[in-house]
Amino acid sequence: MTDSDFDPADASVPEFPVAPPAPRKGRGAVTNLQGRYEVDQREAVDDGWVTHQDEDGDDTKVLRTQLFEEQAKTILTRNASPDIPFSVSLNPYRGCEHGCIYCFARPTHSYLGLSPGLDFESRIYAKVNAPELLERELSKKSYMPEPIALGVNTDAWQPVERELRLTRRVVEILGERNHPFAAITKSSLIERDLDLLAPMAARGQFMAAITITTLDSDIARTLEPRAATPSRRLRTIRTLSEAGIPVGVSVAPMIPFVTEPDLERVLEACAEAGACNASYIVLRLPWEVAPLFKDWLAAHFPDRADRVMSRVRDMRGGKDYDACFSSRMKGEGLWADLLKQRFHNAARRLGLNQRDRGILDMSHFRRIEPARDPVKAPPPVSPQLELF
Repeated sequence: MTDSDFDPADASVPEFPVAPPAPRKGRGAVTNLQGRYEVDQREAVDDGWVTHQDEDGDDTKVLRTQLFEEQAKTILTRNASPDIPFSVSLNPYRGCEHGCIYCFARPTHSYLGLSPGLDFESRIYAKVNAPELLERELSKKSYMPEPIALGVNTDAWQPVERELRLTRRVVEILGERNHPFAAITKSSLIERDLDLLAPMAARGQFMAAITITTLDSDIARTLEPRAATPSRRLRTIRTLSEAGIPVGVSVAPMIPFVTEPDLERVLEACAEAGACNASYIVLRLPWEVAPLFKDWLAAHFPDRADRVMSRVRDMRGGKDYDACFSSRMKGEGLWADLLKQRFHNAARRLGLNQRDRGILDMSHFRRIEPARDPVKAPPPVSPQLELF
């Protein structure tokens, strides 16, 4: 049975696990749910070998992040979705160590034969040739410039970026060519690249958005465990704003009875920090995200799990998720309308509707031929081979 086949009226089908798995410290998903393309069913068995004791003396399973290098074939992704404000995006990484349980990109790990659960946040693929692919794409005579959205699927400034610096190299290439782009992140690491981003913003070629789901650090610690804390993200908004960069805030996702009560407080804090505009998205549960999110609810909020999912279905036509372009971002129905009114009233009162600051200037793009690799000299002949 798939998640879309679930009937809430069928009492014989348990919606939440009777005994949810224990959460792992620093991880969002509580299970490693198999991807929808898997043919064989596998069940993990703990034989007691892969454990250690934490500072409190409790036995916890070790799950270390693994990094894999990937040679991508293309780097720019295009879409024609009417409800997305961009048509070209770039993601230097697959998977995201931030571990946000609600991430709509989790199901993409199924394409790799991996789990959208713990695998998504612990098995990270770096597109190590992303800068070279971008240079090649922007140098084509047929290339028509339009704003690029950076880090939409997975955060471009997630922890592995500190060492790999793929995102920084991508930003350098865009800056050299005066190519406008926008970026969204939950990471304070974006401040590292202010020397590149601020000059582009001054030319009208860059804007940023910081996602802040809640101001409650305890909720954030389980919801998005390896992202920057809410207070640290507010400081990032202030830092970017003071550097002259237009900064928006994405209050997403709105999770009924979990993050939704924080809506006005988040907007007020972001406005005070220097944000100039705001947006929101209602919780989306496509494909494997739905069962993963329900497991998370059962583990962290068993007292309100039923209420949360009931309200989600109120906005999704009685289903866990509706992928219709007209409603997938904001939902529909009475509760969705009330949420929309709350958001717009608060944004208007706080001045978080300055959309004119989000216009990017495309007029100064310049095409640069990529540097060609020098002709490599043949390797020296080994003296031993000269004997033959």
